[in-house]
Amino acid sequence: MMRTVAVIGAGPSGLTSIKSCLDEGLEPTCFESSEDIGGLWRFKERPDPERANIYQSVIINSSKEMMSYSDFPPPADLPNNMHHTQLLIYLRLYANTFDLLKHIQFQTTVLSVRQRPDFPASGQWEVQTERSGQKKTWVFDAVMVCTGHFTQPHLPLSDFPGIEEFKGKYLHSWEYRSAEGLEGKKVVVVGIGNSGGDIAVDASRIAEQVYLSTRRGAWVVSRVGEGGLPGDLVGTSRWDRLMQKLFPSWIASSLENKVNQIFNHRLYGLQPKHGFFAQIPVVNDDLPGRIISGRVLIKPNIKEVRGSSVVFDDGSVVDEVDVVVFATGYNYNYPFLPSGLLANSGQPLCLYRHVFPLGLAQPSLAIVGFVCNLGAINPVSEMQARWATRIFKGLLTLPPEKAMLQDVKKDTSTLQNRYACLERRPMQVDHIPYLDSMAQEIGVRPNILWLLLRDPALGLRVLLGPCTPYQYRLRGPGKWAGARQAILTQWERVAQPFKTRIASQPERTIGVSFCLKMVLTLSGVAVLLTFYTRHSPSSVPLYPADILAKISTLPEKMWN
Repeated sequence: MMRTVAVIGAGPSGLTSIKSCLDEGLEPTCFESSEDIGGLWRFKERPDPERANIYQSVIINSSKEMMSYSDFPPPADLPNNMHHTQLLIYLRLYANTFDLLKHIQFQTTVLSVRQRPDFPASGQWEVQTERSGQKKTWVFDAVMVCTGHFTQPHLPLSDFPGIEEFKGKYLHSWEYRSAEGLEGKKVVVVGIGNSGGDIAVDASRIAEQVYLSTRRGAWVVSRVGEGGLPGDLVGTSRWDRLMQKLFPSWIASSLENKVNQIFNHRLYGLQPKHGFFAQIPVVNDDLPGRIISGRVLIKPNIKEVRGSSVVFDDGSVVDEVDVVVFATGYNYNYPFLPSGLLANSGQPLCLYRHVFPLGLAQPSLAIVGFVCNLGAINPVSEMQARWATRIFKGLLTLPPEKAMLQDVKKDTSTLQNRYACLERRPMQVDHIPYLDSMAQEIGVRPNILWLLLRDPALGLRVLLGPCTPYQYRLRGPGKWAGARQAILTQWERVAQPFKTRIASQPERTIGVSFCLKMVLTLSGVAVLLTFYTRHSPSSVPLYPADILAKISTLPEKMWN
């Protein structure tokens, strides 16, 4: 029976993997190459090779309720969109509350992870580590890799002729720490992902001029949503997801029109060719203001570099450029794993449900947190870890390899038809459906109709409110007694950080859209009740208990 598990990395994914192991009675040992927890979210003045890094001004795009762990709501007084230092506070509270630190070997680098000779029978791994120059080999029953995908900068210099003879300085966004030293300089930022947008804004506060070069454009949204609420709490409910599934074109078009009402993307030079849901949007509160003030000028892709001049595809030229920052993303690479382990049947990245490599005799290696999604990573990593640890224990099993490979190919094909730029980063997932698919296997997916009938106050919040992670602790393995209360009080925690000055006028707590959704939902439940009452195979009318029993089987069909 599997007992010991190596967890590689003590960032958000590693911490929740340690806890998931403990919840299942497994014995985790976490190896962290640095001296502290936090991973990506721990700012370092000097970036360390092979480790994730952030710049000094980073604020998380996901609000605290959406990025929380499912059994650990964030303190009410923390801001909704936290600075990286505040997110680190939350991670420390999580680690201390569940006593995770004693399972971490700090300043310990993993050099290699290899199958033992008897792996087909035992599923065990040899993990070689190094600490203070001393190497050690460990044996584990399973391994969870939690180092993320922001450690290997992607720097495609061949796409920018002349850049290697550039007279100024060029660097990848991984190296960027702050705008210090950019006073009075001309800066070109290449790439309009979240890092590119942030760095362009940050640099524009002191640089002479910033140019933001984008090949495809992007949809730009704010952290501040309707009524000043966190943007990711609006339009991210299970009801919204159902509407998107039923009316995808209409919902996408409505969102694009709504975004363009805030500022016209075509006018600002940002209009992309792809639809709103085809690529993760740029979350940036300040970029439109920097563009309208001329501090950031949007430019097309770079054609070539001539000395200190940058030539763009439209023929325009910017002379005397001092700095070029490439916000061109990251490559995925795990140098400590056997070469080709993550590949299969010609696919460079072949992971079942983005977690388990194919081709292993035993499912004892899991990759946790290796996804991109329109949502927070913490609840995704947590769900992956909960699922993986139950597979390690033999409580759940994976399908045959042929079926898993077909699933990977089907998933990849579906996503390629939906998402732009998927070829280089085949890690995209749909947030709620992806979480639900694993939650269904674990047995923790919320039964919405049952909740609506048995606990309407909770059921309406699960259906109409934002899909916060606490929903996955209402039932099944790992059920948490505080989940219901966490959901019922989530808006109170959202409001708390704003109360630094109490306004005199009364607050409006329930909006029109919420009321409309509630009416539609109750109407839908009434229709279902009527249907089952009228079409019961028995001539005897259905009583409430009978109706509940029948309706409780519907959510899997309705929400898949």
